[in-house]
Amino acid sequence: MLGAEGITVWAIIGFLLAAYSVIGNDSIQTLGTFIASNQKTKWYYLWAFAALILIGVLSLSYFGSGIGDIASGRLARIPVIEIKWYHALGPVVLVLLTRFGVPVSTSLLVLSSFASSVTFSDILLKSAIGYGIAAVVAYTLWVVIFKWDNKKNPVLPHNEPIWRVFQWCSTGFLWFTWLSHDIANIAVFLPRALSVTQFFMVLAVFVIGLAYIFWMRGGKIQHIVMEKMHTNYLRSATIIDLCYGIILFVFKEINNIPMSTTWVFIGLLSGRELAMYTRMSEYKFKDIFPIVGKDMLRLLFGLAVSILIAVAIQNPQFFVDFFK
Repeated sequence: MLGAEGITVWAIIGFLLAAYSVIGNDSIQTLGTFIASNQKTKWYYLWAFAALILIGVLSLSYFGSGIGDIASGRLARIPVIEIKWYHALGPVVLVLLTRFGVPVSTSLLVLSSFASSVTFSDILLKSAIGYGIAAVVAYTLWVVIFKWDNKKNPVLPHNEPIWRVFQWCSTGFLWFTWLSHDIANIAVFLPRALSVTQFFMVLAVFVIGLAYIFWMRGGKIQHIVMEKMHTNYLRSATIIDLCYGIILFVFKEINNIPMSTTWVFIGLLSGRELAMYTRMSEYKFKDIFPIVGKDMLRLLFGLAVSILIAVAIQNPQFFVDFFK
């Protein structure tokens, strides 16, 4: 137990499931290329680097907010309600989908149980815009830099240490920005104001969960990154992380409405993949469609599940009448 009055058993269960599923599912977005391009580095060095940033971001939010908030203000439009058993449906489904390596939007799937229809529509709209902008930006960028960011033009050995530093910096920036967005998907099960004891217990759960992700080298969901072209190359991984981090940072500064970072990440990879296949004359559109189309179908599947969960929780009578 977290040991705080007013925190139900279902809130604790929901928090633990959300922590496991959100970090497990979304690790590919921020840490996937980092893991893929540092396969020769011991997993605990990578974990220590990510854990220090995690501790810094959560501490900055917690102590900087003045009210013990770890969600960076992302839950301002989500009402505080008593957590019931059905609020854990989102994380449970997310755990199952993660086990099968399916990337879905944690923001839509988890927050759909708490958000009103208006807020849910705002989250969905912001996520869709993020997907489109990320795809366009990535396509434009990689059409221009394809010949430079290509395995036929590898990083020279004497430049590799410089690119390694760039990559760790870009990953750190991306990890910081992502945490500012997606911690809300876990913190929604907790009080908006945590005590100091609660904060350190929550922090311990995150750090341990992060260690498991690095020990598993990303787990089954990592194949979403590995199947894309050149994502395990040092320079490519650095540019992907930096581009993704900048896009998330811009959306973070626009407003405090949560959004699906998964949609932005898949849009970025899809736009990049399409650009690279466009520049390679020996490939045709039919060669890329299975990869890009498959990711889009996964996102739409996750969206459908999110909507069903939201309707079931907020309008249970709808299903009662439907099955009469």
